[in-house]
Amino acid sequence: MDSAFTTPVVLIVFNRPDLARAVFDAIRAAKPRTLMVVADGPRPDRRGEAELCRQARAVVERPDWPCELVRNYAETNLGCGWRIATGLDWVFQNVEGAIILEDDCLPDPTFFRFCAEMLERYRDDDRVMQVSGTNFLFGARPIHDSYYFSRYPLCWGWGTWRRAWRRFDFDLNAWKADRQEHLAKFTEPRERAFWSATWDALCSGRRDIWDYQWAFALLETRGLAVTPSVNLVRNIGFGPAATHTTSRLLAMRPAAGAMNFPLRHPARLEANAKADRFTARRMFYKRSLPGKAAEAVIRRSLAAISHLRAWRAYPAAPVAAAAPSRDLE
Repeated sequence: MDSAFTTPVVLIVFNRPDLARAVFDAIRAAKPRTLMVVADGPRPDRRGEAELCRQARAVVERPDWPCELVRNYAETNLGCGWRIATGLDWVFQNVEGAIILEDDCLPDPTFFRFCAEMLERYRDDDRVMQVSGTNFLFGARPIHDSYYFSRYPLCWGWGTWRRAWRRFDFDLNAWKADRQEHLAKFTEPRERAFWSATWDALCSGRRDIWDYQWAFALLETRGLAVTPSVNLVRNIGFGPAATHTTSRLLAMRPAAGAMNFPLRHPARLEANAKADRFTARRMFYKRSLPGKAAEAVIRRSLAAISHLRAWRAYPAAPVAAAAPSRDLE
């Protein structure tokens, strides 16, 4: 990567210094001129967490490349939702656009160039509100261009602009004002039930989430997210130490790959309906307990298939056992 990588990069850390180190090393390879670090404070009832938070912050303290390091550290614990929301408010008070990584989102080196080019290309297009680094199609819906447009913002490594973040409302006041208007945008009953339950829960006082409010901002305004044709980010944080991604059974673990350049751009600026139906079915359907169990099997099968496809493309890479490939709807 060019040593003059000018797009600001944001790293969000908390209490997992080992994961923060891995993501920081990936950022180091990109050598951004500006690194902005957002950190939450320790929870008072968690023994040893203050030391883990200190260690996570220490990881980023001495960049060994020419870099302006800017910090926004909370002295007390704000919680995942409010800390990230206020941290990104701070980011976009200071810069027009940025690439954002949490401490468990490990990007491929090409992720940075892809995000930077997309942030520049769509900087002034209000229809586009996000650049995603994640693709949850598992290769089951081939995309022939370098990326497609989606109505769903996937936030395991992403980028956005100040003009888009202004539409973010942590408190979901528009949802509170007219639930039915927003539910009418969903034709699939299981998706409608998922979003209704999710946004109602947030309005009832659950404040440890921010990304579903961001999804509401896109869905409310019919905004679009640039989504790469190949998954560019691995989530390395599943497990009991995570805040939300504690379940390995329901983990979304598609194989990660690299973006090819120069980019091939879609002919039309509109959501890819087939890809979005697949993503919604995997991520945004309300399910019973048996339904969740069945979905866990499907996700694991899809992940295995995606790793097999990656192995076929790059035989030297390790791969898990895989089931036969088929186009899953």
